[in-house]
Amino acid sequence: MRDYDDIIAFLGEWGPYQRLIFFLLSASIIPNGFNGMSAVFLAGTPEHRCRVPASANLSAEWLNASIPLEERDGRQVRSQCSRYSLDALINFSAWNLVPGRDVNLSQVEREECLDGWEYSREVYLSTIVTEWNLVCDNDWKAPLTTSLFFVGVLLGSFISGQLSDKFGRKAILFATMGVQTGFSFLQIFSISWEMFTVLFLIVGMGQISNYVVAFILGTEILGKSVRIIFSTLGVCIFFAIGYMLLPLFAYFIREWRMLLLALTVPGVCCIPLWWFIPESPRWLISQGRFKEAEAIIRKAAKMNRISAPTIILDPVEDLKAKQHQGVFLDLFRSRNIAIMTFMSLLLWMFTSIGYFGLSLSTPNLHGDAYFNCFLSAVIEVPAYVIAWLLLRVLPRRYTIAGTLFLGGGVILFMQLVPPDLHILSLILVMLGKFGITSAFSMLYVYTAELYPTVVRNMAVGSTSMSSRVGSIIAPYFVFLGAYGKFLPYILMGSLTLLIGILTLFFPESYGKPLPETFDEMQQIKGNLHTGKKTRLYGT
Repeated sequence: MRDYDDIIAFLGEWGPYQRLIFFLLSASIIPNGFNGMSAVFLAGTPEHRCRVPASANLSAEWLNASIPLEERDGRQVRSQCSRYSLDALINFSAWNLVPGRDVNLSQVEREECLDGWEYSREVYLSTIVTEWNLVCDNDWKAPLTTSLFFVGVLLGSFISGQLSDKFGRKAILFATMGVQTGFSFLQIFSISWEMFTVLFLIVGMGQISNYVVAFILGTEILGKSVRIIFSTLGVCIFFAIGYMLLPLFAYFIREWRMLLLALTVPGVCCIPLWWFIPESPRWLISQGRFKEAEAIIRKAAKMNRISAPTIILDPVEDLKAKQHQGVFLDLFRSRNIAIMTFMSLLLWMFTSIGYFGLSLSTPNLHGDAYFNCFLSAVIEVPAYVIAWLLLRVLPRRYTIAGTLFLGGGVILFMQLVPPDLHILSLILVMLGKFGITSAFSMLYVYTAELYPTVVRNMAVGSTSMSSRVGSIIAPYFVFLGAYGKFLPYILMGSLTLLIGILTLFFPESYGKPLPETFDEMQQIKGNLHTGKKTRLYGT
């Protein structure tokens, strides 16, 4: 039995073929950055107040006084969900009474926005919120829209791996890219919030499936050294590029339907990649399709200007590793493994809440919403680079815990910043995003190093599912900002610090070979148990 990496070693690590695959697969991730964060602008909530119809024929003075004042974040602002009784105001205006002098407005009866709302067009010309009045009694629908997108992400993560194992990496990659692009286009023609939300859920399914399959395809085609860079920098940075382009599109296109149309164009541009991205030779071999796999390898050798061996693959040999496949219950097969799995699930979920909570809350920060979103995307690039550098030289648990402490600490500190220091608040939020993004990008590597081969994919998949649950919850953390400006940051900062502390009790995998069996997993020492020579993972 030969290892596939040994079979293709003659190709080299970074020839023209590998560079082409690296950049094309990374480029296919760019639309994920659009769709993953598009709700920031599609579901943005502008300033609004009750509409007073022109038929009321109110004087300018009474029209200005028709909306009650309320205290919000220590300021007196106009109510967004109520107005003074229109019948009473018409009577007062007819008698030429003066508001505040002849009439005590606090004693005037209030009523709901019976004639709809007026929305500020300073930031957005239209969003789904202004289209279907998702405010006041219906304000729960906007965060639900975003949460259901991430429910689609959760469902997509369940099925993408199984589909690509059955039908091939390349076919499912382009099929899910088609789902993401096609259903985004259909959203443009939504006639109701319900229709938009159902389509958004399906977009979420395609979005994560495209990302996961591109990740798998790249790791299976590329060699060992390039594979690590592709997994930590390639897909992550190109996702950030898509995320950076989102506010640029949104700045110039402020009507939500036209913005969606513009965001579907990059997906259409990915169609020609079909003729350049090959199927995974590893997958073809696993299916017994040796001739197709060898043809791809020979084409790669030709592109790299390398002479291929006369015989590359021998169908007689068993090229597939015969290894016992673990089951989900193996993640809880002993007390210590169960504790570590439970802690890993919390680590992924709380980190995801912090990451998506900060990403989705950028319009609520002081200043220009488009610039804040762009800055939130830009900060991810150095975060990924720093994470990659730290993983090369420092212990895993201390690195992840340190970045979580940085992220959670500065977010929690925000409530102490004076209200007029808006720039300092923005810097703290971006510093918090930097820390949490760095930690998030390291979790895939760390989790894969902790578990043995027989359950490694299952462990990464299960913890990744937990992060999807965190992304579903995150929009409601942002929603809490309506009840207190600093409440989301207090909760996100506290949870991030808590999980940072728990990370210190994880085993350390730095400098250790990847465990192949549960017996090898037992040799990794950590702080889950005290004692100098306590074996952590008893069977």
